[in-house]
Amino acid sequence: MSKRKIHITDVILRDAHQSLIATRMRTEDMLPACEWLDQAGYWSLECWGGATFDACVRFLKEDPWERLRTLRKALPNTRLQMLLRGQNLLGYRHYGDDVVEAFVEKAAENGIDVFRVFDALNDVRNLETSIKAVKKAGKHAQGTLCYTVSPVHDVKTFLAQAETMADMGADSIAIKDMAGLLTPAVTAELVSGLKTNLKLPVFLHSHATSGMAPMCQWAALEAGVDHIDTALSAFAGGTSHPPTESLVAALHDAGCETGLNLELLDKATRHFREVRKKYHQFESDYNGVDTSVLLSQVPGGMMSNLANQLKEQGALDRIQDVFEEIPRVRKDLGYPPLVTPTSQIVGTQAVINVLGGKRYDTITNEVKKYMQGWYGKAPAEVDTQLQRRAVGKEELIEERPANLIPRELSELRKEVGDLAESEEDVLTYAMFPDQARTYLEQRRDGTLQPEALEPIANGKTGGSVSTEFRITVHGESYDIHVTGANPVSETERRFYMTVDGVPEEIHLESQGEASENTRKGGRARATGEGHVTTTMPGNIVDVLVSEGDEVSAGDAVLIIEAMKMETEVKATKSGIVKAVNISKGDRVAPGESLIEIE
Repeated sequence: MSKRKIHITDVILRDAHQSLIATRMRTEDMLPACEWLDQAGYWSLECWGGATFDACVRFLKEDPWERLRTLRKALPNTRLQMLLRGQNLLGYRHYGDDVVEAFVEKAAENGIDVFRVFDALNDVRNLETSIKAVKKAGKHAQGTLCYTVSPVHDVKTFLAQAETMADMGADSIAIKDMAGLLTPAVTAELVSGLKTNLKLPVFLHSHATSGMAPMCQWAALEAGVDHIDTALSAFAGGTSHPPTESLVAALHDAGCETGLNLELLDKATRHFREVRKKYHQFESDYNGVDTSVLLSQVPGGMMSNLANQLKEQGALDRIQDVFEEIPRVRKDLGYPPLVTPTSQIVGTQAVINVLGGKRYDTITNEVKKYMQGWYGKAPAEVDTQLQRRAVGKEELIEERPANLIPRELSELRKEVGDLAESEEDVLTYAMFPDQARTYLEQRRDGTLQPEALEPIANGKTGGSVSTEFRITVHGESYDIHVTGANPVSETERRFYMTVDGVPEEIHLESQGEASENTRKGGRARATGEGHVTTTMPGNIVDVLVSEGDEVSAGDAVLIIEAMKMETEVKATKSGIVKAVNISKGDRVAPGESLIEIE
């Protein structure tokens, strides 16, 4: 390897904090380190895409496009890189070709130089439009192999996919090992095959979850890899990536050139080490070596977000059950690689299966669309019985899904209306309509407020908290049990409690030093057979029935969003709708009677 130039891409501004602190780092905490990062000598810095766009709008109340423009200005000498989900872009569904083309054009215009383009199913048909759009914008299109392990995935399959992407015009090929499943032997075989078959640069992106990533990096280097992804040590290891400084030092010792300055890297990492403390409430419990990933195959970003989401449900103690259920759901769905959005599709269904107590008693809308073929072709045969339950009598899709999606950008412009001040705002709305509308309304009204950050008390970042109480008010005694706690959601902290068995939702709103406690909901407990409820806290996306409607058991009566996925909640019995206790946009808690049927 001596005298070779090895190029390094650092993921400190995107994947590193997505993996370890649920994508919560704010732009203001990135900027102080940009001068050092820009001078350090990186080939590129990954700073956008993935879950950053969602987190900016949903939690941080930042304009993701303004973040990109700000970083472009602060990093004038370094390529900026993003992760793009092919036809999904940065959302959780396929978009019309016109939306894909417009998004890529605007991303390039606002500062992205390198587009790492992947499809969650490795269905190359879903990469056609985005790769073509990147090339039209004159930027670097990187075709991506989502590495996974299953009975239907092997090196031969990945090499064939790489050749197809090269034929589409890809400028380079990336091996995306999102769960840390690569072994050194497979890495060497795959990199060697890519270097032999193609005349393109090869990138390796491997998460450190299982502990094998540093070994895989070295095996890749010996096999001829050109580029390696790393993370500054302040946000390295665990479900993130191997540390940049360690690899640079090892390569320099081996006589390789990286062009990186360790002194500047040290200044940047000391900054981020202090920044990380600020976000202690979002720290993943999985920030060390976790060999169970070899069984669950849960990728880094999914693992920290899944833990955070289960914490919101008050069900973190069930996370091992969820990890055991994920491979079963994945098999039923034909072994999709676990990467956004399939990681959310599989993970959310697994959570529902575990928390609901009965597998597939409730099937998310995304699983239905997946089974129908709206995400592309599954790598293996799906469970046909589950497919029939999910899809019903609707036709299955065999062609490229986007062929069936009409041009939609004009309609999206009409929907968002005057809230959009730019074409970028329209595209933000396209990605996340409900969250974007809320964000744009708050921006218009001057009420934007990011979620609160918990202070570090006495230098400590946590402690045990009692969850069961007996209190007496005016002579009346009440049994209080905290059934779920959201560490911080948007601008409020939410607790889900039962008061003498009746679910209640309490919001603690931060206002400077003071706090205002407000009781929301107040719905009765679901006790009867005809009481429709949910197993998870979430937001009501739509109410499908009205009082007086006649419904049959199994009919969808409402749609709830939980863990970023939408799920139809169905009538538990046939009858007449007696009461509808919810409206669109309401936050609901487990066990509440949302709709009553008699």
